[in-house]
Amino acid sequence: MVILGGGESGVGAALLGKQKGYDVFLSDAGSLKENYRNELKAAGIGFEEGKHDEARILLADEVVKSPGIPEKNEMVKKIRAKGIDVISEIELAYRFKGNSKIVAITGSNGKTTTTALTYHICKKGGLDCALVGNIGYSFAKQVAEDPKPVYVAEISSFQLDDIKTFRPDTAILTNITEDHLDRYDYKFENYIKSKFRIAMNQQANDYFIYCEDDEITMKYLENPIAIGFNIHSNPLPISMKNESTKGAFIKDGDMYVRTGEDFITMSIYDFALKGKHNQYNTMAACVAGYTMDIRKEKIREAVQDFHGLEHRMEYVSTIRGVEFINDSKATNVNSTWYALESMTRPTILILGGVDKGNDYSLLADMVKEKVKSIICLGIDNKKIHEAFPDTPMVDTSSAMEAVQMSFHLANKGDVVLLSPACASFDLFKNYEDRGNQFKRAVREL
Repeated sequence: MVILGGGESGVGAALLGKQKGYDVFLSDAGSLKENYRNELKAAGIGFEEGKHDEARILLADEVVKSPGIPEKNEMVKKIRAKGIDVISEIELAYRFKGNSKIVAITGSNGKTTTTALTYHICKKGGLDCALVGNIGYSFAKQVAEDPKPVYVAEISSFQLDDIKTFRPDTAILTNITEDHLDRYDYKFENYIKSKFRIAMNQQANDYFIYCEDDEITMKYLENPIAIGFNIHSNPLPISMKNESTKGAFIKDGDMYVRTGEDFITMSIYDFALKGKHNQYNTMAACVAGYTMDIRKEKIREAVQDFHGLEHRMEYVSTIRGVEFINDSKATNVNSTWYALESMTRPTILILGGVDKGNDYSLLADMVKEKVKSIICLGIDNKKIHEAFPDTPMVDTSSAMEAVQMSFHLANKGDVVLLSPACASFDLFKNYEDRGNQFKRAVREL
């Protein structure tokens, strides 16, 4: 077995493969982090970095491909041409998970928050569970080193692309908006099909939670030919527009959740997570909790005392009446739209970074309604300037400069929101680094 890519998921796959008796070799074209190198050495796993030994890789019976490696990668093309089986790390983990249950969450926006809240509900409900997947912990490594009866997994489209048998007991699809199109030949349809794969192998006793208010989800659900398969699991819709006899809906400020005869109700004003988008995330997590037979008072308690995630609408500080919010994880336009939607006060928006083909016109109305000025934080801000010609704008080239400038422009009662709508690789290592530098700069004001 060859593992392509030596990040969190690749090293996790290597450790699990070795433990289960495979002859494992890991290959990474870049350099490995010191801790990963040490883990591989300690486990006696052969590896290479800075190159790919083509002859050795093409002798593999099976290749576990890290989600960050695109199909257009030359090595991947050669592996495909030779007809070698390619799977993802979550597929390998699934193979050895035993009788454990899986709650898997995917979607363009809200999946990290929904995953974290679902995990919190499961913990509150007394389940012995692990938080794995795209949220930063390798599913395979968890199975190898500390197996649990329940796994709550955040799953990206890239991870779903290479599944064969992976089948969650409960699957959540939060929504689908244009994202990562550079990985899908710039065809939105390819990305949509990829997201639906989360339900591909589900059976009649499994659950599929989806947003009935999301037009794209509904359009494809009503046309299985477009998805490429029929979904056989129990449908559990969530909605703010329609009342349903199963799933969840919100009406007149109250949420109703039902998966069987019994139901739970609670006021949205008791939700720890604020903003309309988080009401959808909360509904999805509550329905998932219900499918795991967690008592309703435990679900209610978990929703009320959940602390949000770092870099996702994270309150940082209030300085002289100006509130600072870190939403560095907003790496696409839709995430920033949701962030702005939840703003109730005049907002100074910090925007910009590496553009993934963004259409900023989607933000036009929100910016007009909520934003008093934009601070650009990126190397190339031309598209942002063109998109919002009527909004006062300042270019900055560091988190410190962006924070100082926004504080200078803010009045008491304003909000400074870092919600970049872009990837971070021009000025930062990743979105965490961007968020951490932002928080540090705020604390130094």
